[in-house]
Amino acid sequence: MKNTSCPRVNFDFTGRFLPPVYILVFIVGLVANGWGLKSLLHNWKKLKIINVFVLNLGLADILYLLTLPFLMVYYFMGRQWIFGDAFCKITRFCFNLNLYGSIGFLTCISVYRYLAVVHPIRVMGRLTLTHSVGISVMVWLFVSIQSLPDMLYSKTFGNNTGKCYDTTNNFYVESYLKYSLGWMLTGFCIPFLITLGCYGHVIVVLCRTNTTDKVLKQRSLKLLFILILLFSVCYIPYHVFKNLNLWSRVLSNQKICAEWSNGVYITHQISRGLVCLNSALNPLVYLHGNEDIPAQLRQLLQQACQMFSRSPPTNSGGVSMAQIADGD
Repeated sequence: MKNTSCPRVNFDFTGRFLPPVYILVFIVGLVANGWGLKSLLHNWKKLKIINVFVLNLGLADILYLLTLPFLMVYYFMGRQWIFGDAFCKITRFCFNLNLYGSIGFLTCISVYRYLAVVHPIRVMGRLTLTHSVGISVMVWLFVSIQSLPDMLYSKTFGNNTGKCYDTTNNFYVESYLKYSLGWMLTGFCIPFLITLGCYGHVIVVLCRTNTTDKVLKQRSLKLLFILILLFSVCYIPYHVFKNLNLWSRVLSNQKICAEWSNGVYITHQISRGLVCLNSALNPLVYLHGNEDIPAQLRQLLQQACQMFSRSPPTNSGGVSMAQIADGD
């Protein structure tokens, strides 16, 4: 760190990088989550305990995806927010509900898998749909309480049009960094450690015993892979670089130049794109939790293959299309 020749931060990178990511996530996420939720609701009478958490996971994704068009307009207009301060805060609040709600429900799914594999006799019959609904309500309340202080910070800069910060402006950034670190601890680190502990124990049990159902083993290992993907790609980079970027802003306010500030800023913007991918990747949990969806996928692939493998139609005179083409 030094007090002279501060590196220029490339703020233009955000406007070039995030809009294409938002468009991709909006299209893929809306289709995948809509299809997954439709499948779950279609089999509502067969709804299992774990599918209640999957259903809430999908609702959290839809809530965030509906805000993406407004963020696309924001970045396409050169980071000019035209929808007002209140809606800026609501948009950021929906992102936080999606992020920490997703982490919360994935943690619930991990704990349930742990109990089903490690303590099946103790748990069998004791966990009901009512319990899972009650736990889901508690997750929503806890995440909302965690996210409410974020809405108290200033989110916009300018009069009629201006920026819509995902954190806050530079005047409050030091206070926000302290809040963000505490938020990361309770909203991400603790659930992450719980998830690691559950699946660490599950792997040990699955490796030691040969009596466990093979289907259950496969489903547990698939879910473990999905969770590793989500945490390593979406959640860990975002939380690390978000707080590093806030720290570099605090140093800048103190007239201390960090040579790594531009690199951290760009990496943080990339992590913002990666974290919103969770709304497109979460439907992978549907593939794990619902046996009907893989069958539907296979049926769609078979129909597509049959459609493309059909022989070309012939005309009334018996001359094939290939012969006509050769004549041309």
